[in-house]
Amino acid sequence: MPELGLPLDKLTYIIELAREYDVKEGNSDPDSGSNPVDDSDMDVLEDQPGDPTAEELAGAIRGLNQDEQIRLVALAWLGRGTYDIDEWHDAVRTARDEYNPRTAEYLMGLPLLGDYLEDGLAMFGEGIVDDSDTREGVDEEDEPLGNVPRDSGN
Repeated sequence: MPELGLPLDKLTYIIELAREYDVKEGNSDPDSGSNPVDDSDMDVLEDQPGDPTAEELAGAIRGLNQDEQIRLVALAWLGRGTYDIDEWHDAVRTARDEYNPRTAEYLMGLPLLGDYLEDGLAMFGEGIVDDSDTREGVDEEDEPLGNVPRDSGN
């Protein structure tokens, strides 16, 4: 198994931010005639200039060193299905060849970035832990997301 080369805590943080960012949608009603007092309740789900989620995600990606940014791009490609785990070194090499200072913008342009990163991470046999899991008996050894047994309803 190849080495991921990305700290799991940083990657988990980026995946969580990417999921928050992924659910945003374009400005659906810029000239709304509704009451502006309560418009902000709906606007939180819309992608706005200066959006703190976008700024935080971009900052987290830019906060990685160049090698980590390259590996993050390769991981997204892996999760997207462009490469297989056996081609990890090729994915990293291609990401290195195509590296530029707009890595954050490129990654944030991928519509399912959070899913791609988590799927890529799963190919390394790793996963992020859902800290919000409040099931009784769950402790520090939570199952990674995607591997949590589901109740079959029987």
